Formats: sequence, structure tokens, C-alpha cells
Amino acid sequence: MMKAICFVVLAVAFVLGCARVRVEAPKEPIKVDITMRLDVYQHVQKDIDAIEGIVSGSQKPTPPSDKQSLLDHLIFNAYAQEGLAPEIQEAALRRKDRLSELVSWQEKAVIGENKSGLLEIRNANASSPSLEQLVKAENEDRMIIYKALADKNNTTVEEIQKMYAARLQEIAPGGTPIEVLDQSTGAYEWKAK
Repeated sequence: MMKAICFVVLAVAFVLGCARVRVEAPKEPIKVDITMRLDVYQHVQKDIDAIEGIVSGSQKPTPPSDKQSLLDHLIFNAYAQEGLAPEIQEAALRRKDRLSELVSWQEKAVIGENKSGLLEIRNANASSPSLEQLVKAENEDRMIIYKALADKNNTTVEEIQKMYAARLQEIAPGGTPIEVLDQSTGAYEWKAK
């Protein structure tokens, strides 16, 4: 009889001791913090504004700072560097020198702004070796800027190109061909601004 009671007590303890696992969806929605992404976006937009200010002539390039403190040698800054690198400023100044010529070609719809923030010749009949060289030089300087901004902000060149393309298409003169996304088809197509 004692054996039977011990067996019953052990069986009850075993049944009560088994864990139950319930799987259910959380009551609150899952939240994702995107503050870092917004911070990078804001830094890039600030840099784009500064660069385009140099290109348009509304802002002068800033000379590199020679001031350094002992603290600069001891602590490495984890944030994006302030100001524009010399290679970005040089590329922006070269872009400034050719801006008026590019604008006249854009207004005639000979060259356009593509989805990657680069220029393309859209009217092959009006093309010439000098125009091709002008577009090539502009695109090379733009790529210098895009790569430097991507390195500075720890992001991809493609992300910089997307953000910069939107800005360049926005400030392009009327009549400029621009490559935009057609929401109905999901494909990019060229339209006159």
C-alpha cells in the first residue's frame, strides 16, 4: 500500500511538474528604431546642400581647419567628419566652372539627369565629341563626390546616388529630361521636367 501511495504522489508531482509552453503573438506591435538611418540621411542632406551651394556659387568652400588639440590625438570621433573633404570641394568647384554650359544643354533637352545622379546625352543628333567630354567630366566629378560622401557617412554609393539624384532632378532647369519612376508600371522612364 505504501508503494501505491508513493507511486500516486510521484505521478501527481510528475504531472504537475511538467512545464506548459504557450505560443501566442505579442499584444504590442514590434517596434524598430530607425534613428541611426535618419541621422545618416540628415548628414548626407546637409552635405548635399553645402556641395550644391558651392556649385551654384551661393556658398564658398571652407578651408580645412588647421586647429588641432591634444584631445584630437587621444580620442577618435565616431561621428561623421564635419565639413567637406578637399577632394569634394575641388570636384564641386570644377562642376561650378561647367555649370552654365550644362544648363544650356539641359534646357535644350540634349542632356538629362538619370536616376543615378549622372548626366546622359538624350539627343544623339546634337551630340559632339566636346559635349561627350563635358558630360564625362561632370559624371567623373559627381562620382568623386558620391564615393567620398558614402565613405564619410558609412553608407553605399548607390544610396548616395539615389539621394543626390532626387536633388539634382529637383534643381534641374525646365525642359531637362529626367529619369523618374512610373508608379503604375514600376519602371523608370524619361520625362521632360
